[in-house]
Amino acid sequence: MSIFKSKAERNLDIIIQRLAMNLSNNYKDNAQDNLRELESAIEEMRASGGLKTSSLAKYESILGIYKEKLKGYSHKDQKPYWH
Repeated sequence: MSIFKSKAERNLDIIIQRLAMNLSNNYKDNAQDNLRELESAIEEMRASGGLKTSSLAKYESILGIYKEKLKGYSHKDQKPYWH
């Protein structure tokens, strides 16, 4: 992790940290909210040109990884064990 990150990159890193924390604590709804927040923030950066191309590619890759991890990861998709 570089200490010379832009404000946009630091903000994205904060969202990713919250996402990882909520994922590790099994807070499914919060993790899904963080994923949507990350996706929205990356889209804003893409539209405004707030990130360098290399940084944008890195964060889009991270987004793709978390999207795959969180596919089907919600309370509504859980099967009750008592049936």
